[in-house]
Amino acid sequence: MSGDPSGATGAPGGTARGADAASWSTEDIPDLTGKAVVLTGVTGGLGTEAAYQLAHHGARIVATGRDLAKVEEALTALRHGVHDLDATAVRIDLADLGSVREGAAEIMAHAGTVDVLLNNAGVMASPRRTSAQGFELQMATNHLGHFALTAHLWPMLVASRARVVSVSSLMHSFARGIDLKTLQPHAELRRYGRWTAYYQSKLANLLFMRELDRRVRAAGIDVTSVAAHPGWALTHLDRSGFELGGRSFQRVLVHQVSRAIAQSAAAGAWPLERAATEPGLPGGSYVGPSGPRQLRGRPRLVGMTSTARDPQLAADLWAASEAAAGLTFDAT
Repeated sequence: MSGDPSGATGAPGGTARGADAASWSTEDIPDLTGKAVVLTGVTGGLGTEAAYQLAHHGARIVATGRDLAKVEEALTALRHGVHDLDATAVRIDLADLGSVREGAAEIMAHAGTVDVLLNNAGVMASPRRTSAQGFELQMATNHLGHFALTAHLWPMLVASRARVVSVSSLMHSFARGIDLKTLQPHAELRRYGRWTAYYQSKLANLLFMRELDRRVRAAGIDVTSVAAHPGWALTHLDRSGFELGGRSFQRVLVHQVSRAIAQSAAAGAWPLERAATEPGLPGGSYVGPSGPRQLRGRPRLVGMTSTARDPQLAADLWAASEAAAGLTFDAT
């Protein structure tokens, strides 16, 4: 279903301590006291679970979401499990580049440092919709908003020697490429497939991760760019996209299959947590479940498709993303 036929780990420059072992648990997360984590998509599923574990190990959480009241509710619930929680809420709608810019400015003004940027939020298999600026919604939310957020926070990320974690998916392997027209506002797309758009947005996450890693390596910048995927985890994501189009048989079917075979959201968040915290994890690493077909299990380094490792496609995506976001992301 996914993986790199060559067997490459996607982790150039060596292997982190124990990164290939499948025995990892949340007890292996190091002490994060004094570390600040900016996390998108904290109001449910993987984001909620990751926020809990990172906060439980001492991290200060900057939680973002498009609905500030829901972000505050999530933090209130989190305080029941982490009584000394240090967290703030910032409104960022990833499908609105103006909101991304404003939220990033708020973080820059008040956060002090950002040690980890966990680009987690997303939408899956939505009907044809466009973002505030007229881009295809899934590419806008899953990739472009995170690209812009990383760019706006870049001076702080460099100063903090931060780690940037992009959350991809097993389904990136179904994308044979990326239609860069989705990064043109109000583009006339001949046909729209909700799953094809999702596959391409998840491929974009990996291409962005690798291109960011390539650029910081070339420039000698001490920022680490890695990625993770949750396997098949039971989260609200399998419903959120469908709900934009109302109740449907496909939505019900996907959710029921997920309930039957998926691992929990807590287990799905393990690769994200390991990617965010593993000491010495090399840039370019991709972390996912260790079980059969990477559907479930303890996190380890995993492979990705040759398309995800295509340097020309990554460079083209970067240029198209800069043009779409109306900014220059000089990672050198």
